[in-house]
Amino acid sequence: MIKVLVVDDHDVVRSGLTALLSAELGIEVVGQAADGPAALAEAQRLRPDVVLLDIDLPGPDGIAVAAAITESLPDCRVLILTALDRPGHLRRATDAGAAGYLLKSATPAQTADAIRRIAAGGRVVDPRMRDGERSAPSPLTDREAEVLRLAAAGAHSREIAADLFLSVGTVRNRLSSAVGKLHARTLVDAVRIAQGQGWV
Repeated sequence: MIKVLVVDDHDVVRSGLTALLSAELGIEVVGQAADGPAALAEAQRLRPDVVLLDIDLPGPDGIAVAAAITESLPDCRVLILTALDRPGHLRRATDAGAAGYLLKSATPAQTADAIRRIAAGGRVVDPRMRDGERSAPSPLTDREAEVLRLAAAGAHSREIAADLFLSVGTVRNRLSSAVGKLHARTLVDAVRIAQGQGWV
């Protein structure tokens, strides 16, 4: 029996996935979570074989959760199930240790098949994302991406500095560097470019 933890912040999606997967032979949904902290806690408690994980979660996003799970539970495999079809998201997810990346438009049968393949040690990438495996890497450093991600969420330089325990000057320098690397005219333009590529 493959033990699966389902993580999605939308109740209807989470319940639907749980019902569909519970009807599959050889798959048992052992738990659910609606955000990053709950996903980490449930993964530690339940020790599932596979975590079916959305990227767009409250708290730490699914990519950060995937990295934490693969580091703390090396026997647990992560399958990202998301609506985000940007090459940068695929690259970030695989860099974080995810064994699979599937779009939410996949059929229930494709999702169950991906779970089985990942549980058996394989890797799965949605066929519609195959070109993304060869996409250009982000020109941003992790630190530049981090401040840009916070800026995209509406945080001002002072708030970002306080969150990351940095000086306001350091935050502004990183934002300015990100704008330059993305050949953007403004910070808003840089956020648009980076989000469009899935780099933040």
